[in-house]
Amino acid sequence: MKKTYKIDVDCANCANKMEEAAKKTAGVKDATVNFMALKMIVEFEDGQDAKSVMKEVLKNCKKVEDDCEIYL
Repeated sequence: MKKTYKIDVDCANCANKMEEAAKKTAGVKDATVNFMALKMIVEFEDGQDAKSVMKEVLKNCKKVEDDCEIYL
């Protein structure tokens, strides 16, 4: 299952850091961040609860870019 989320991030480098952090999160099969569109597309592994996985994605993204935001 894929879902798109609106994000708030300041620069392209920060967006890349967010993408890498999201990809390393348990339950995420793949993630892509589009800095220009301010969107994150997340593909979840089968059987994962998107809401709980996205809470972990947000935590991991805040570790690398503390002022970023993902609108869940």
